Amino acid sequence: MRQIFLMICVCCLVQTAAAQSPKRRAEQAAKSRNTTGDKVTVRSQIAFPVQPKMEEDVVWRRDIYREIKLTDDANGGLYFPVEPQNGKVNLFTYIFKLMLRRAITVYNYNMDGNEDFSDSSAVKPLHLLDNYQILYKRTDRGIRIDDSDIPSREVKAYYIKETSYYDQRSATFHTKVLALCPVMEREDDFGDGVQKYPLFWVKYDDLAPYLARQTVMGSSLNNASEMSADDYFAMRLYKGSIYKTNNMLGKTLAQYCANDTAMAQEQKRIEAELAAFENRLWGDHSAKDSLVVANTEKAPKKQKTLARNRRAVRPSSLGKASKSGAASKPAATERSSSARVTVRRQRH
Repeated sequence: MRQIFLMICVCCLVQTAAAQSPKRRAEQAAKSRNTTGDKVTVRSQIAFPVQPKMEEDVVWRRDIYREIKLTDDANGGLYFPVEPQNGKVNLFTYIFKLMLRRAITVYNYNMDGNEDFSDSSAVKPLHLLDNYQILYKRTDRGIRIDDSDIPSREVKAYYIKETSYYDQRSATFHTKVLALCPVMEREDDFGDGVQKYPLFWVKYDDLAPYLARQTVMGSSLNNASEMSADDYFAMRLYKGSIYKTNNMLGKTLAQYCANDTAMAQEQKRIEAELAAFENRLWGDHSAKDSLVVANTEKAPKKQKTLARNRRAVRPSSLGKASKSGAASKPAATERSSSARVTVRRQRH
């Protein structure tokens, strides 16, 4: 009786497994691969710590938007290699593949340049590929894109939103990257020159665990010098110009600066304000304490030493002068024997 019952159970299990369609089994296999290979586990996040999160109740904060050009030497590590070589890819190719695998979520770039990280602004990968005419193939396993079709060569700049804030809980000053936006430069169809196309915004906190495993070249002279992309942004090794700040009018620098000279002066002024706030966070170092000032006033002044005459007589010349003095005495007596003529003021 027991054997018959076991045989019935085995038959039911076999029928259930056979009833699943091949498409269903392929989806389950793909899901298992994504959960094991692409997702960053809690253990890996602990092994690769990222920047500390900014609290919402900070007492001082200033948000700044920068444009970093990958053609500059300081930012060249994010652009190299332009095409995948020996398993190495540049930053945009790495972000692009994470987006296709849906490991991260990217968001629309609005016309005003502001970021919106709501669910309604999330970008679908297929829409992005169709809008920018990126070639792809549909297969049974999903979308397939060759490495040569990824527009990594055309992405030559990034928009970065960073914030400088003072954390009153730890009494520390930080500057942290909040979001990234790759900018593609492509020639216009009408021959009007190169046009900039900001592709999408991505949260840096969502990207940071993956950037901890992505290496970038640290020097053009020493090819063995490498670092993680997360360390590159955490150490602020990038260089970029300010093009916008969060202000009450919501204007960019180009909107209220008359020309390029005025914009350059405004950028220097903003940089100086940030540096001054960080330097004076613990007080003005140039100001002296009152006790130090009082002690310096009571201290006696040092006597000035008289400088020697540049034409001072040397000891060797003194001996010669003494010898010649005897010979010159008769002449001196002759001069002294001559009558002196004095001129006195006469009264009238």
